[in-house]
Amino acid sequence: MPKSTAPMTLRESLAFLDWVYNPFQSRDVIRVYDLLSTRTPSARGLWLNLGYWRDANTLDDACEAMAALLAERAGMGPADRVLDVGFGFADQDIYWTKHYQPQSIVGLNITASQVAAARTRVADLGLADRIDLREGSATAMPIPDASVDIVTALECAFHFNTREAFFAEALRVLRPGGRLVVADILPMPVEQCWVGRQQQRLSWWAVAAKFPIPEANRYTRAEYGPRLAAQGFTDTQVESIRADVYAPLHRHLAADPSVTQRLHPLARPPLQLALMVSAETIYRGLDYVLASARKPG
Repeated sequence: MPKSTAPMTLRESLAFLDWVYNPFQSRDVIRVYDLLSTRTPSARGLWLNLGYWRDANTLDDACEAMAALLAERAGMGPADRVLDVGFGFADQDIYWTKHYQPQSIVGLNITASQVAAARTRVADLGLADRIDLREGSATAMPIPDASVDIVTALECAFHFNTREAFFAEALRVLRPGGRLVVADILPMPVEQCWVGRQQQRLSWWAVAAKFPIPEANRYTRAEYGPRLAAQGFTDTQVESIRADVYAPLHRHLAADPSVTQRLHPLARPPLQLALMVSAETIYRGLDYVLASARKPG
């Protein structure tokens, strides 16, 4: 399915205005992503992640690099049965199938509109026999016990109600020795400086209010590993990669206005205003981690 270029209806535009500009609105995850539809900022695909920018020069390259980072951390290969939760429009699943050739990928996503669009894309590429996309929840997976080798969650686990319920389900569906790999957004550790703390709170609120994050998921990377371990995982690793995500993304958006132009016109003004502020301030309250763990056995 191609990127949407059709104008929004009046009803959609009013809903978009309310979502972007009303600080008191509250929308659930499905309604947010239904509203965004396929109006994504990437040029080639329908990528939704912020990208890993260590060696990337374009948004699409950075998004692919983030997917590759997860695959490499998981040790993904031809023998693996992969479960990808919150798959968006399945860009990472298509990428992994082409570059890492796992035995199979099952995707779970609660947003029916994304599932339908992603299925069409996968079928058009002739990959439907290798990528099975389903509507389903990451916290109540319709997946048998001990049936997959890898569970991935690329920039979505912060939405799950709760993240720890997802950890428990991931442990259940993984075979002994299976791997969990997550790219996730967290709040930063609280600063001592009063000004810094206020900037952190505003930065976190700006994200959590627009892209619903349950309060139960608001903890720092210091707690992430212990919470994985509490569910039964071992070999936990939690690494902050925020330096290779937020600041270079900010620089790229400021340098390449074509990315902003791919967004809906109503979304452009707040982004353009944000680009006038330093990345240090805008993202002060946001951490970004690559986390991995293994099921014992």
